[in-house]
Amino acid sequence: MRPVSNPSDEPQGELFRIELAALVDENHPLVRLAGRIAWTSLEEQLSPHFHERQGAPAKPTRLMAGLQYLKHTYDLSDEEVVMRWVENPYWQFFCGSKYFVHTMPIDPSSMTRWRKRVGEQGVEALLRETIETGIKTGAVTPRSFTKVNVDTTVQEKAVAFPTDARLYQKMRVRLVNRAQRHGIVLRQSYVRVGKRALVHVGRYAHAKQMKRKRKAQRKLKTYLGRVVRDIERNIKDHPALIALFDADLSKARRLLAQQRHSKNKLYSIHAPEVECISKGKAHKRYEFGVKVGVVSTSKEGFILGCQAFHGNPYDGHTLKQSLAQAEALSGRAIEGDIFVDKGYRKHDYTGVAEVHLAGRSTKRMTRTFRRWYKRRSAIEPLIGHMKNDGRLDRNYLQGKLGDQLNALLSACGQNMRLLLNRMPLLLYAYSDIIRTLRALRPITKHSQTTTLTTPAEFASTRLYAPL
Repeated sequence: MRPVSNPSDEPQGELFRIELAALVDENHPLVRLAGRIAWTSLEEQLSPHFHERQGAPAKPTRLMAGLQYLKHTYDLSDEEVVMRWVENPYWQFFCGSKYFVHTMPIDPSSMTRWRKRVGEQGVEALLRETIETGIKTGAVTPRSFTKVNVDTTVQEKAVAFPTDARLYQKMRVRLVNRAQRHGIVLRQSYVRVGKRALVHVGRYAHAKQMKRKRKAQRKLKTYLGRVVRDIERNIKDHPALIALFDADLSKARRLLAQQRHSKNKLYSIHAPEVECISKGKAHKRYEFGVKVGVVSTSKEGFILGCQAFHGNPYDGHTLKQSLAQAEALSGRAIEGDIFVDKGYRKHDYTGVAEVHLAGRSTKRMTRTFRRWYKRRSAIEPLIGHMKNDGRLDRNYLQGKLGDQLNALLSACGQNMRLLLNRMPLLLYAYSDIIRTLRALRPITKHSQTTTLTTPAEFASTRLYAPL
């Protein structure tokens, strides 16, 4: 069913409990940011993902969206963010609680189900709301959308480093366990000798005895091939079992057939969508995950789009999609300058904006444009913050959908950190203007003389737009 109403929206209070609004500091960044986010608009955008009457009522949208924001802002797991929510009154206020709660609001697994329910469109709505909030608070200006930086990075998957020996062993263990669960009697499971062969592979490789290592590795491949053929013989007359084993057997055949220079190799048993991407880094030659395109404003470093691209496409062939997503989320066309690195040569973008490649001579550029041109490299530390301070460095979400959701939520976390850093600056600016205008009193309003003593009176003069 549709989500229940938010507790903070209920007008009825309680006699013996103090509301969180009276306990927390109203100048705290999270409190001020909670008042700027349009939670009602966010609930309207996410409500179509829930059935009108079928099923139990869903948790409040502000609670679930707030937990997703907090998780990726502070780089926490689902379990950690729920447990810390119980301890932190500011987090509870941010998520819409009216009174302090001493128990966990949800089971941590509910966050996974909520992400799958809203899907990619719902998470894009979360990122869109951070952009709109940035415009309201002045963290980003609409004029900044005319100059953007675009770059790609690798979002690594939570998989072990793939070696042939380890993949053969894991695939064989997976098939043997599934066969035992369905009552299939195998000629031999190779549990003992398979484990011994895997240990020998590691020891021989450490001792630089590569001939013996390759021999032990061939044993593991032979064991896997025997188990595959044994299962195929046992299930050939049972259509139901064929359907159950089809996915695992196809992975095993793909693993047995691939060679060193094969295309579309299998690098993980539980995450077959993982790709091997080489980015030319000296400390890490290969990364196993998915390529992600990031679009940010050149001035503030505010994220406008973040998208995962499966299939390891050429960087230049991702520019059109990245900019299309940024325009859709920001609601504004990018018609100025786009700054990219040399990996975007022969790109596929055909819009009105001009694409500028890094590495050009700056002698004939004006001083102003040269300054913007040098800002292209500002996206590199921005991606570094998304990986070190956020959750872009290692993705624990399942499947291709998990790759898309983690990339978008990492962008939400980066924008939230920028917004939270912006809140104290707005407060200081507000205080300075208050002191300045108090020094200028009395002030005439509607042909009457009045003295400004409170922020409410100050805002009512219309001399200043409330923050």
